[in-house]
Amino acid sequence: MIDARGHRLLATVEDTEALGRELAAHLQAGDLIILDGPLGAGKTALTRGIAAGLGVEGRVSSPTFIIARQHRPGPHPGAVGLVHVDAYRLGGDLDELDALDLDTDLDHAVVVVEWGLGVAEHLTDRHLRVQLRREPESDIRTVEWEWIAAAG
Repeated sequence: MIDARGHRLLATVEDTEALGRELAAHLQAGDLIILDGPLGAGKTALTRGIAAGLGVEGRVSSPTFIIARQHRPGPHPGAVGLVHVDAYRLGGDLDELDALDLDTDLDHAVVVVEWGLGVAEHLTDRHLRVQLRREPESDIRTVEWEWIAAAG
């Protein structure tokens, strides 16, 4: 069961993907997920799990070089799409992020933004902040998540 706020140990990539599938069961079009964590912390693995849980089409990989990748909804009724964004190369440039027109995508999809902390929060009234950490010298990761309402 996924609560509005939580913490978990992720011993394997499979655990990370499984958490993504669990999160997806509680997501709907219009939801924004902001992933934060260092390289190798599991942001793309978590997104793969979210995509699997939503049942979207296409293989999920890091969108580093194209910045944003859209995945169409699967064939089941009520399915929503996924937009996977890598904000790392945007360097905090809000104009570049706005040029991606993600607020329009939010009408029909779940939007996941890697490296989005401090950049993407303004897109919605609330977002799911997911902080991933990798333990030094191991593959063990920890994750904390929390739904956060926009200030103001």
